[in-house]
Amino acid sequence: MTPDPIALARGLIRCPSVTPADAGALDLLDRTLTDLGFACTRLTFSAPDTPDVDNLYARLGDAGPNFCFAGHTDVVPPGDAAAWHRDPFSGEVADGLLHGRGAADMKGAIAAFVAAAGRFTARRGRDFGGAISLLITGDEEGPSVNGTVKVLEWLSRNGETLDACLVGEPTNPREVGDMIKIGRRGSLSGGLTVHGTQGHAAYPHLADNPVHRLLRVLGRLLEPLDGGTPHFEPSRLQVTSVDVGNPATNVIPAAARAAFNVRFNDLHSSDSLEARVRGILDEEAPDRHDLTLQRAGEAFLTPPGPFSDLVAAAVARVTGRRPALSTGGGTSDARFIKDHCPVLEFGLVGRTMHKVDECVSVDSVRCLSDVYEAVLDGYFAP
Repeated sequence: MTPDPIALARGLIRCPSVTPADAGALDLLDRTLTDLGFACTRLTFSAPDTPDVDNLYARLGDAGPNFCFAGHTDVVPPGDAAAWHRDPFSGEVADGLLHGRGAADMKGAIAAFVAAAGRFTARRGRDFGGAISLLITGDEEGPSVNGTVKVLEWLSRNGETLDACLVGEPTNPREVGDMIKIGRRGSLSGGLTVHGTQGHAAYPHLADNPVHRLLRVLGRLLEPLDGGTPHFEPSRLQVTSVDVGNPATNVIPAAARAAFNVRFNDLHSSDSLEARVRGILDEEAPDRHDLTLQRAGEAFLTPPGPFSDLVAAAVARVTGRRPALSTGGGTSDARFIKDHCPVLEFGLVGRTMHKVDECVSVDSVRCLSDVYEAVLDGYFAP
């Protein structure tokens, strides 16, 4: 018997799997997929200074090609539960909506994966000309250290190949069928301290004001990086914090600090942007600065072609809408998967993800599951 996507999504939402806790979500998936004939492997990974994370890889079929659905069962914290109109982990269905943390991002899509695979194999049998796999992590909303990256390494060590992957992140602005993600911008965050010499504001010649130097640095960092590309909007640096921790108006501070984030397209890399930042600092504050950088991922693109055409055709067949191809938004685990196979993202409507009262329509979950089944039909066309 094939699982109902709404019942499965409700069961997953009832598992309070706030990163890095699993809270039974992978156990539920393991049981459901095993009943459908999948071979399930549980993978727990560790790293210094990070929590252990449970992951799941499930595969049905011994031959290739291997079509993979990828996603995460971990969710962000609900915040103040009293601010929710319903228990954030109730999985309640009311007024045509499925409520709860993870409904949109992305337990609804995972349930849609499983139900689609169940219906597809019920129709086609086990000999459909390849394999279907699911790569499910519990670390997407957290450090992303012990999740998808290490599952992919484990797959490579064990001779397991992915030939195409569809990630179920919420990609649609208004309705299922609006948008497919064919790539993502890279992300680089920085913390900058410019040092000076403290002194009296009335005697600036006896001090060295780091605020002025920091402002010059930031002014140069904010200069346009590029004009965009055919598939990416222009790269942008945003200053997210400026602080001197100085309550006195007559004191020149000893140090000034800033934080920034760059979302960049495929004209740049983390290395090239780091070189740019360090070059500006060496000119404006030589030997009087500290810089820390955190790389969240590089920009990547799965060029429009047969794979995006196949997914877009499946979306159009089910929804009647031709989806736009986009690279906007934040990062996802697709940034790791792109090193192993072509990867696209298509999921539910994301208007309520990470918000109080997260919810999606019941009809949209069923529609998404139908799209995923149509994708499998197209990929494994006789």
